[in-house]
Amino acid sequence: MEILLQLLLLVVGFVLLMKGADWFVDGAADIADRLGIPQLVIGLTIVAMGTSLPEAAVSISAALKGSADITIGNVVGSNIMNVLVILGLTSVICTIPVQKSTVRYEIPFTILITIAFAAMGLMDNKMSRLEGGILWGLMIVYLIYLLVMAKKGTDKKEEEEKSGKKKPAWLLPIMVIVGAVMIVKGSDVTVDAATVIARTFGMEERFIGLTIIAFGTSLPELVTSVTAGIKGKPDIAVGNIVGSNIFNILFVVGTTALITPVPYAASFLVDSFVAVAAVAFLFVCVVKNKKLGRLGGFLMLLGYAAFFVYIL
Repeated sequence: MEILLQLLLLVVGFVLLMKGADWFVDGAADIADRLGIPQLVIGLTIVAMGTSLPEAAVSISAALKGSADITIGNVVGSNIMNVLVILGLTSVICTIPVQKSTVRYEIPFTILITIAFAAMGLMDNKMSRLEGGILWGLMIVYLIYLLVMAKKGTDKKEEEEKSGKKKPAWLLPIMVIVGAVMIVKGSDVTVDAATVIARTFGMEERFIGLTIIAFGTSLPELVTSVTAGIKGKPDIAVGNIVGSNIFNILFVVGTTALITPVPYAASFLVDSFVAVAAVAFLFVCVVKNKKLGRLGGFLMLLGYAAFFVYIL
C-alpha cells in the first residue's frame, strides 16, 4: 500500500507541475501582453523560462534536500529525452523544418554549453556557486543574442493568433500566484515520492532522475511537440526543444548552484556524453537540408532505447 501511495503522489506531483507551469506561463504572458511587451520578447523570456520551471523546481527542491543525483539526473535526463524522444517521435510523425539561425548558432551553442556543464561538474565533482554564476552569465548573453536576432528580423514573425475572449484582468495575477504555488508544491511532492520509490526498490537516485523525473518534467514539451506534429505545425519544434535544453542548463542548473552547491557524481560521465552526442547527432541530421526527417527520428528513438537499456 505504501508504494501505491507514493506512485499516486508522484502522479499528483507531475500534474501539479504541468498545470502550475501552464497557468504561470499563460498568466505572466497575458500580463506582459497587456503591458505592451512584444510577443516575441514574451516568448523568448517568460514562456521559455516557464517551460523550464518544472525542471527548476524539482532540481532546486532535490538539491536542498540533499538528493543531488536527482538534481543533475533531472537536467541531463530531460535534455537527452527532449532530443532523442520528443524530437524523435515528432519527426517520425512528420518531417520537421529547422530555421537557419537554429542550425548555425543555437544548436552549436547547445553543444558547447552541454560540454562546458559536464566539464565543470566532472572537474571537481560539483557545481559551485561560481560555476552557477558563469552559467547565469551565459544565459544573459544568450538572451541578448535572441533579442538582437529578433530586431534584425532573422526570426520568423509569430503567426499564432489567440482565439476566443481574453481572460479578465483580475484573473491573471491569480493564475501567476496559484501556478507558482502549484509548481513549488508539485516539486516537493515529486521529489519526496520519487526518493521513497527509489529507496524501496533499491534504485539509484541517478536512475530516478534520468528517467521518471526527467520524463515527468518533460511532459509539457512532449505533448506540445507531438501535438504540433499531428496538426501539421512542426516548424517550431526543434527551436523550442533546443531553447528548452539551453534554459535547463543555464537557468535551472545555474539557479540551483547559486542557491546551494550541487555535487556532480562521476557516474554521470556517460550520461553527460550521451547528452552531448544527442545534440551533435541532431546537428548532423539537420545541417545539410535544414530539416529533421523520419530516418533521423527513428535513429534517435533507437538511441534512447539503447541508453535506457544501459542505465537499467
